[in-house]
Amino acid sequence: MKIKEITLFTNKIESQKIFYGNVLGFEILRENENGFSVQVGYSVLSFKKSKKNHKYHYCFLIPSNKLDESIVWLNERLEIIKIEGDRITQYFESWNAKSVYFYDGAGNVAEFIVRYDLKNEQKDEFNLSQILCVNEIGMPTKNVGKINSELEQQLGSKFWKGNLKRFATNGTQNGLFLLVNNGLKKNWFPTDLETESAPFDATVIVDGNYHKIEFKKGELNTSCQ
Repeated sequence: MKIKEITLFTNKIESQKIFYGNVLGFEILRENENGFSVQVGYSVLSFKKSKKNHKYHYCFLIPSNKLDESIVWLNERLEIIKIEGDRITQYFESWNAKSVYFYDGAGNVAEFIVRYDLKNEQKDEFNLSQILCVNEIGMPTKNVGKINSELEQQLGSKFWKGNLKRFATNGTQNGLFLLVNNGLKKNWFPTDLETESAPFDATVIVDGNYHKIEFKKGELNTSCQ
C-alpha cells in the first residue's frame, strides 16, 4: 500500500505553513485561505483549516541508511523528542525498523522511520528529496478489529503486525494504518499526546487500485476511484 495523498485538519494553519515552509524548507505546492499542500516524495501532504486543533501521529519514510544523517539534519532545524532520558531513537525489533520523533507546528507527533527490510539505501547526502513518502497515519478507534476488517474488505489491504485488541497495523511497509484502541492505548509513543480519533482524508493505492478514504469520529468511509 502507498499513501498517495492525505489531508489533516488543524486550527493552526499559519503555524503549520511556517513549520513546513520555513523550518523544514518544503516548497508550498498549493495554498489558499483554507489550507496548503506540500509534496513529500510521492505523497501530497495537506493541512486544512478547522475549528479544532486535532492531534495526529504520522510518519515519513526515509532511506534505510540515512537515519543518522537525518538526525543531524533535524537537529539543525528543531528539537528532537527525547525517549527515556537522552535517547532519541527507537528500534522496533519485530518491524526491523528504527525511528526518530519530533513535533510539527501544530503539536502533532511526526516521525522519520527507516525500514531495513526495504533495502532502499541512497548515496547522496540527506536532504528533503530523500523523504520518500508519508508512510504511516494513526487511526485511533474504539474497535480495532472492525476497522481492520473494513480496510481488508473495502480496500483489499491486509493486517500486517500487532493485535486486534490494542494496537494493530494494516497495509505494507510502504504504507501503514496504525490502528490504535484509544480506550486501551491512551498516548502516542514516546509522548503524552492523546490518541484522539482525529479526522483525515486520504487517497491510497492498494494493488494498483486507487481508493479514497474518509476517517471521521473513529469511523471509516471508502470509495474506489
